[in-house]
This record gives sequence, C-alpha cells and structure tokens, in this order.
Amino acid sequence: MSPPPGLSLPSPQHVCKFQRSLYGLRQAGRQWYAKLSTFLLSNNYSISVVDHSLFLKYNNDKLTVILVYVDDLVLTGDDTKEINIITASLHHDFKIKNLGHLTYFLGLEITRNSSGLHLSQRNYTLDLLHETGMLDSAPVATPMTHTSCLSPDQGSPLDADATSQYKRLLGHLIYLTNTRTDIAFAVHNLSQFIFAPTTRHQQVVSRLLRYLKGTPDEGLYFSHTSSLHLCGFSDSDWATCPTTRTYVTGYSIYLGDSLLSWKSKKQPTISSSSSEAECRALATTTCELQWLSYLQDLHLPLSQPATLYCDNKSALQIASNQVFHEHTKHIEIDCHLVREKLNSGFLKLLPITFVMQVVDIFTKPLASAQFSTLKSKLGLTNIYSPA
Repeated sequence: MSPPPGLSLPSPQHVCKFQRSLYGLRQAGRQWYAKLSTFLLSNNYSISVVDHSLFLKYNNDKLTVILVYVDDLVLTGDDTKEINIITASLHHDFKIKNLGHLTYFLGLEITRNSSGLHLSQRNYTLDLLHETGMLDSAPVATPMTHTSCLSPDQGSPLDADATSQYKRLLGHLIYLTNTRTDIAFAVHNLSQFIFAPTTRHQQVVSRLLRYLKGTPDEGLYFSHTSSLHLCGFSDSDWATCPTTRTYVTGYSIYLGDSLLSWKSKKQPTISSSSSEAECRALATTTCELQWLSYLQDLHLPLSQPATLYCDNKSALQIASNQVFHEHTKHIEIDCHLVREKLNSGFLKLLPITFVMQVVDIFTKPLASAQFSTLKSKLGLTNIYSPA
C-alpha cells in the first residue's frame, strides 16, 4: 500500500505493514461503502432516496437493481445486458465471487416457481430447535395461549446462565420474525422481559419453540400476479399491559396479496381512551404507507390511493372530521397527519369488522381457531407440503 500523506519513509523501497486487518478498523464499513458507491455512481447508478444501500439504474425502460449488505451484493433486474456488464466490471475492480441465482442470503432461503417467490428460514428454524433440544417436542397450535398475560413478577428469577441463554434465544427469535410474521406478537411480548426473565417467561418461550416445531417450513410468499395496490390494516389493543397500562399497536401492509410490512409494538405512553390509541395507530400506519409509496423508485406504477382499514368507528370519525372538540385536543397532531393524507388523495380510510381485522394477530394472544383464520391472511405458505 502507499504510505499515508505526511509519512516519510527512509527508502522508496520500504512498504507499510498492517497492524490490524481492514475488517478490524472502525471506519472499515464507511470506507468500503464510499469506494463501492463511488464505483457504482461512476457506472451511472443512482442511490435510492429511501434506502442508501439500494442502487438503481434505469435505461431504455429496463431496470437494474443492486442491494448492498456490507460486502455482499444482490443483483437483479430485467436488463440482462446491463447485469452482465456490471458483473464483469465488479469482478475486474473487486474480484467478486458470483454465486449464481439467489437461493440463500443471511439465513433467508429463497425458492422460486412459475407463480412466485417463497421466502423462508427453514434451516435457521431447525438449527434453533436442535440447539435448544426441542426437535423431539410435541407441537402446539399457537405461539401463546389466548389467556397469557405476562408481567415481570410472574415466576421465579432465572440464574445468570439461564438469563444469558434467554437473551440469546430471544435474539434468534427476533431475527426469525423476518419471515415468520405469526410469531411477531409473542416475540415482542417476551422481549419486554429480556433483562429480568423468570421461569414463567421461560415456559412461554418453550411453548413458542414447540409451535415452531410444527411449522418449520412456513414462510412468506410473493406472487408474480399480485396487483400493485398498497393496502394497510391498523389496530390497537388498549391498556393491555397489566403493569403499566400502556397499549400495543400493530399494522400490516400488503402490495396486492403480498405482505410487505408489519409491526407489533408496545407504546411508551398511556392512552386515555381507545379512540386515542386507535388514532395513534392510524398515524403510524399512514407513515409506513407513505414510506412504502416510494417503491416508485423502482418505477412501479402503484395504484392510488392507498387503502387503510380500521375497526374503530370513533377513530375513523375523528380522522375524517374537520372539527376538533375539547376531548380530542390531545391527539390533534396524529389526526392531522392522517387527515392531510386523506385530503391529498394519497389515502382512503375504510371501516372493517372486528372479525376481519388481520392485525389482531399482532396485538393480542388468540385462541386456536381465530389465530389460524388470521394467520391464513398473512401470506404464509409451506412450499414443502405435498399439497
């Protein structure tokens, strides 16, 4: 390597010796990204405004996309010529290894067929069950019992080793929610006690693993024929935490029939009414819909307006009503955001019955029948099934 500026060497034949590898340097990631992005920009790629790890090149109605994760690149698009050119250029400048069609990436397994793409973490799940000794356990129908209501004082505190194992296991389960949306609420609930778990929380984790034992092959399915219309469901479970009386909000957003985004989150503040909780959930979902609308960076002709469903009549009236009364002053900001998107034509707000509310699976534990019904609407499939 060339000596850094300001360093004089006794002889021009002398070289510098690395004391630490490039990967050990704090600025290694930043420097690698700077070098790679400079190379891609010089090849007429542009950086997505919503994700700086996404590079796009649009040429003659054809699109090439490069997704960067540290030193791994996912290359896709419908411009075969450009894909071959950029692959050769990357190999010339960086000596890359071309692994062919994407089948495995960061623990995610990608399977294609004539009708769509299946994204799962089958091997990751089986490895987790093997590591925890749950491969031979009896499967159960739901991640949690519908009567579960966890609190910090249930059960006896775990010792240091068991606490460390609990934390490590929850970390694995959090990553598993990338494709297993059906366990999002259970994992979110258990994560609240990660710093002081008890035997009760350990029992719930064991049940969750037994549930995964029965469904290790399931994952998200994205259809080739899905429509390009954004549709969201928003919900909130008011004052559910027995300790703090805070509430859980959730949403699920679809592009046609394909589930793109979801969330199950306990809010840090207390809501004075269920209408307030629902309004704040609507605002959060609206922000996510707005962010996903930037899929137009990929030159997708998204159908407008996006549709948002809510099962709370008061929240629907507050969001669409121009007049604020005294009892709604404390939630004006959130409602103003939703109303602005309604007036601009970006969003269409529609009611939905409680029975059809998909997001209940992200806000509360459910009985087996209701859980199975809502799970079927999440786009989870098992391509390894004989059927």
